[in-house]
Amino acid sequence: MSGHSRRHFLKRAAILGGGLALAPFGCSEKLPDKPQGPVQMCIARWNGSLGPDAGELKAAATTLTEQAIANLGGMKRFVKRGDVVWIKPNIGFRIGPEFAANTNPDVVATLVRLCMDAGAKRVRVGDNSCYGADGAYPMSGIEAAVEAVGGEVVYLDESRFKDMDIHGERLDKWPVHADIIESDLVINVPIAKQHALTAVTLCFKNYMGVVGGPREVWHDDMPACLTDIAAYMKPQLCVLDAVRVLTRNGPKGGDLADVKNVGTVAAGTDIVALEAFGAEMLGCDPARGKTMAAAERRGLGHRDYRSLVLRELGVTG
Repeated sequence: MSGHSRRHFLKRAAILGGGLALAPFGCSEKLPDKPQGPVQMCIARWNGSLGPDAGELKAAATTLTEQAIANLGGMKRFVKRGDVVWIKPNIGFRIGPEFAANTNPDVVATLVRLCMDAGAKRVRVGDNSCYGADGAYPMSGIEAAVEAVGGEVVYLDESRFKDMDIHGERLDKWPVHADIIESDLVINVPIAKQHALTAVTLCFKNYMGVVGGPREVWHDDMPACLTDIAAYMKPQLCVLDAVRVLTRNGPKGGDLADVKNVGTVAAGTDIVALEAFGAEMLGCDPARGKTMAAAERRGLGHRDYRSLVLRELGVTG
């Protein structure tokens, strides 16, 4: 991490009351000169505070997602006419969207709509849910939101997990869902939240929902396994949902007192950079992230997200 980013982290991250403290957000700050070229990462933040009103949160999630993608160059940068797109949110838990355990349904639905508007032939949404898709899909709000905009909700068929040649440092072969990897584009859409075992769960851990097999094996060396599957998936676009953030008792949550309405959506082509931004936002130092370090070493991206072609904007409804 550069000196600038380190100072920026120390200034913004804090630990309060034994829980993770979210870094304060404001309008875009003046940054040093950046490399030129296509925008690699966009951070869209809601101007002002967000209350519990469902309509206000829906509008914010929709607009933030639209602006993050638009300022990254638009969905047509990633989707070609006739493409089959798989959107991979976190739909792991049988709990409502207000608890911030699953990806925000309005973020997901907006991405579906943007892909269709860009010319996608099919937009499919699915996840290998931790506790069963039959409960998690409808309770998360994602199923109804996706169907409302014409997307296809997919309950993953166990027979479609096939042993794939990962050729990773830890994973040589592992079952991956064939329909996901056969898609023309996979959009990784995690929610930012605290995790009891890994401190945070963000872009890398969300890829566990594309694989089958005994997940407990990964716990022997989670950083290497997560890096292996990310390298295999070759991420082109990640969208980090931080409209609501689970700050404690993750990944499942269940207490509204642990949820903070942050009003942020970040999108980018560098998975390590988005992971670093999310970790920093949750009060963790990206320089200490073992998965980020492993992924950076293997050329998957950069923890110093402020060294990228970065666009930050405040969004007003």
